[in-house]
Amino acid sequence: MTTWEELVAAVIAAARGKDGAAALPCAEAFALAKRLAVPVSDIGRVCNEQDVKITGCQLGCF
Repeated sequence: MTTWEELVAAVIAAARGKDGAAALPCAEAFALAKRLAVPVSDIGRVCNEQDVKITGCQLGCF
C-alpha cells in the first residue's frame, strides 16, 4: 500500500524536469498510477496540490 507521502514524493520525482518546471506527461501519470496501484484521480489530486502540470492529455482526465 502506498502512503500519501510516498505518492507525493513519487509524483514530484517523476515530474521534475531538467529545466526546473514540474510537468508530467499524461501517459506517465497513468503508468505511475498503475505501478503504484493507486487510482489515476489520486495522481491528479497530487498534481493539483503540488502545482504539477499534466501535459499531453488526450482523454481530458486532467
